[in-house]
Amino acid sequence: MPTFSSNPLNALSYSKIFSKNPALFGVPFVLLIVGASYGLQQFTQTRYELHDQKVTAMSKEQELGLAKNRRKIDIREEYFKLSASSAEDWEPKRIQRPTGLPEWGVPPPEPPTS
Repeated sequence: MPTFSSNPLNALSYSKIFSKNPALFGVPFVLLIVGASYGLQQFTQTRYELHDQKVTAMSKEQELGLAKNRRKIDIREEYFKLSASSAEDWEPKRIQRPTGLPEWGVPPPEPPTS
């Protein structure tokens, strides 16, 4: 004879319900997970909004100081400045060819000795 009987005398009513329909145990768990996700979304949104306020907070003096020192930039003007300066800054110079190397287009008769 087994120590514990397989069907207890005073079985709880909710254990009978869960044994017949196990989805009743899983549905509240899923609802808890989904509800916690929406609840935590509010906290994280508040966190990032506060961070944005700290980053973008600027005093009126700082705003006025930035507006005074700016100059208008024209992209065509900048392009012409760069193209004019790059043509004047260099000139082609010929360097001495190492001994034993022929002119361009002529294959070397033998490998150069170093």
